[in-house]
Amino acid sequence: MGFKYLIYEKAEGIAIITINRPEARNAVNKEIMVEALEALEDIKSDEGVRVVILTGAGEKAFSSGADIKAIREMSPPQAKEFSKIGQKLCSSLQNLEKPVIAAINGYALGGGLELAMACDLRIASEDARIGQTETNIGLIPGWGGTQMLPRLIGVTKAKELIFTGKIIDAKTAEQLGLVNMVVQSSKLKESARQLAVELASRAPVAIKVAKALINKGAEASLDAALALETEGFGVVASSEDLKEGISAYTEKRKPTFEGR
Repeated sequence: MGFKYLIYEKAEGIAIITINRPEARNAVNKEIMVEALEALEDIKSDEGVRVVILTGAGEKAFSSGADIKAIREMSPPQAKEFSKIGQKLCSSLQNLEKPVIAAINGYALGGGLELAMACDLRIASEDARIGQTETNIGLIPGWGGTQMLPRLIGVTKAKELIFTGKIIDAKTAEQLGLVNMVVQSSKLKESARQLAVELASRAPVAIKVAKALINKGAEASLDAALALETEGFGVVASSEDLKEGISAYTEKRKPTFEGR
């Protein structure tokens, strides 16, 4: 698949989507979102892909956010449509039945942070700078930031970051639980790939069901979420992956999961 603004690669069960607009600090325009949605559809239908990495080209930015120049020219209806497509992309990342890792290099601001939050796991380089910065220019998050950030770090801290538009460093983001780990800048790609390889070795059915349960359970009561978990447990218990996992355990070998 050929894209104008993305580098899209697949190898050894791992798909890598790279926002490729480094001259604009990987600012996201409508075309990038359309291309990313197309890549995710391809990943969704490709059983050979087990894990996804999302990152930005160059060293300066994962993504500096939505393209401000494009927003400046938008009418209110156009701005609403821009918000909807951004939310659709974030929702597609969240609901993809495969784990998604954000490898955050440099700036992840505004819409860039929203894309990273929509991923399941986030690895940041030590020089990463992260913020929900829209209020600095008189805007608000429009791709789910007002909802995702409080769920990740709590309402009070999310309000502080959104209201002030402040930019925090990678270590602070890790302390808040906004990123899973911070690594040396030179080791970011390697670390993301190592994690992807680890996840790709796990049972796809179990990962798929666990991700869905975590996502759905966050919006349900505890009793309802536990009922969902029971149903999911029953589904996984009938999988060929479980049989292989138990056989491998008893035979003291590494399992070979087929995703069935």
